[in-house]
Amino acid sequence: MDKRTGLPVVGMIGAGQLARMTHQAAIGLGQSLRVLAADRDASAALVAADVQIGAHTSYDDLARFAAGCDVVTFDHEHVPGEHIAALAAAGHRVFPGAEALLHAQDKRVMRERLGADGFPVPRWRPIGSAADVVGFADEVGWPVVLKATRGGYDGKGVWTVAAVTDAAELFDPVSHEARLPLLAEERIPLRRELAALAARSPFGQVATWPVVETVQQDGICVEVIAPAPGLSEDHAAQAQELAVNLATDLGVVGILAVELFQTDAGLVINELAMRPHNSGHWTIDGAVTSQFEQHLRAVLDYPLGVTSSVAPWTVMANVLGGDPAAAIGAAAMGLDERVHHLMAAHPAVKLHLYGKAVRPGRKIGHVTATGSDLAALRAATADAAGRLRHGVPAERPQP
Repeated sequence: MDKRTGLPVVGMIGAGQLARMTHQAAIGLGQSLRVLAADRDASAALVAADVQIGAHTSYDDLARFAAGCDVVTFDHEHVPGEHIAALAAAGHRVFPGAEALLHAQDKRVMRERLGADGFPVPRWRPIGSAADVVGFADEVGWPVVLKATRGGYDGKGVWTVAAVTDAAELFDPVSHEARLPLLAEERIPLRRELAALAARSPFGQVATWPVVETVQQDGICVEVIAPAPGLSEDHAAQAQELAVNLATDLGVVGILAVELFQTDAGLVINELAMRPHNSGHWTIDGAVTSQFEQHLRAVLDYPLGVTSSVAPWTVMANVLGGDPAAAIGAAAMGLDERVHHLMAAHPAVKLHLYGKAVRPGRKIGHVTATGSDLAALRAATADAAGRLRHGVPAERPQP
């Protein structure tokens, strides 16, 4: 308990942009989020007052961090499960717990559990060798999707291959055994990608937001549209029900993001995340209660907030780091000048920068717009994101 305010202290392991935006939400609740950061230059460490430096892989660092917290949560899924379990055994309140979080950390464990519990998942198989890939493809057809069972994100650790030779680097050239734990999935003939977010408290209260469409380029989400255009009420309700049932079934406390494929046959679960998620950034400006405030409410076991939209449409576009050598006008226009031009061109667009060093393809911020004209909102956010990335507008992504 914070002696100055009389309010509980929430600690977040990890100091990326999710912790930074959770800190912003914590301010409104009278709190200053405690953050465990790898270094002082991390996104959240630049703005939070209560920062401890340490490694998420060190139990000693985690235990020192948790000692001053009423509850501990995460901005990423990379904390070793045995450390999370040890913190809980030592009496610390940690949400989500190790047993739940494992299903976001390990894709094989997730696929096994979800399939056994009757949730809709792609056909899949664990892969130990190149021959296993061929055998699986003989059943489901080429191409197939290979995934590292742990550690993949933003297209990393995922390979779509039309022949086993396309993934030669994943297998030993002599034994043909896999160099890392892999699974193979059928390539789903999807119509589009959706995401459903749910929040769940220890008390068991749940809340969901409108289901969104996520637009991907090269495995990275570039745009989120809330609500998903043209999604029937039945399919929206089904997606929300899936998210709630998964949160309950797996014992999640906090935010659960369910990435979905919409197919002609129905919805199929792609991935899970048990933390605030990129598909929910729109809620900062577009919902009564943002996913970041809701995550805090949930882990503190406070009553959850209303999740309805504040406008008919909200569009969020990610701002990705560009290649400075290739960007038009990059040498003459710095980020501050780009922000100036963006604000002049789009005074209704909300800007969220993460304080991160620019690298090609890295998420360095996002922009959001709300209103009743979806086409105009998509054009404005794409233009704004393009101005920040290159100094000039970019073409609007296509769903």
